[in-house]
Amino acid sequence: MFGWKIEKAEVKVDADTMDYWMISTSGDTNKKSSLSGGLMKRKDPQQPNLNYIWVPSIDEYSNKVKDLGGKVVMPKTKVEGYGSFAVCTDTENNSFALWEIAQQK
Repeated sequence: MFGWKIEKAEVKVDADTMDYWMISTSGDTNKKSSLSGGLMKRKDPQQPNLNYIWVPSIDEYSNKVKDLGGKVVMPKTKVEGYGSFAVCTDTENNSFALWEIAQQK
């Protein structure tokens, strides 16, 4: 309906490989530098939807989260070949994630 491209990818998070579907909403084929979206199977039926926000530095923005009263509930975690993420909560306990793109070589 929206013209999105959805492709299955095996993504490695730390030592675990998981099935993941990359979603391109812009037509950009460089999946490692522009992640438009993604889907994964829930690990738990109660697992909520999680919005990812691109930031230039997870370390810097994790500190900002804490300075503003939020919490980092899952520290910086590497997604091999793509980047890193950290899961946070705001002052009202809403979850969100920070996303940092891996340095291109």
